[in-house]
Amino acid sequence: MNPLARRIDDALPQTQCQRCGYPDCASYAQAVADGEAGINQCPPGGAEGVDRLAAITGRPALPLSRQHGIEGPVTVAVIDEDWCIGCTLCIKACPTDAIAGANKRMHTVVEPWCTGCELCIPVCPVDCISLENVSGERTGWAGWSAAQATLAKARYDARRERLARETREHEARLEAKAEAKLADLPAASAITDPEVLDRKRAVIEAALARARAKRQPGG
Repeated sequence: MNPLARRIDDALPQTQCQRCGYPDCASYAQAVADGEAGINQCPPGGAEGVDRLAAITGRPALPLSRQHGIEGPVTVAVIDEDWCIGCTLCIKACPTDAIAGANKRMHTVVEPWCTGCELCIPVCPVDCISLENVSGERTGWAGWSAAQATLAKARYDARRERLARETREHEARLEAKAEAKLADLPAASAITDPEVLDRKRAVIEAALARARAKRQPGG
């Protein structure tokens, strides 16, 4: 991220709601810095948010883009625990790990960590998630503090690091299994035909080679 994009990112509310049309606030900030996105695509930031980006970029302030949403009060997700089936889809969708629960267990929202991004609502198969207004008539930055934005960004970054670590650990387990099979393929397989075993060995070796190449810089 270049310095301009970093300044823009620091001025965003960090709700990670994707309403701007980008996967997260940092991606939107980079697109604005590159001239690929307008400064008025962030509904949670509202009119004040547009003014902030105008000051940073030197572009003229514009009305908030209706295509991307409207400025509104700060909300938090609330799960109707009587209807929750424990599917974990909302947990996977939450960008700040603000939903606690486990498979087939009741889920609940940790309110201080919820950004009101709404990403959990469309994935819920039983429609048991609603939004609760927690800022009254205060909208945009009037209802959302810099401290909340900082916390949201920290939790989003921590979640990304966790997911990346879990992916690496999963790949390492698969690689270890493949190496163990390769070490004594006849014992690890019900196949006895030498030619078929050789083909299987070649497939495993190729998969291991791809996995090792992926770990290399630029892989």
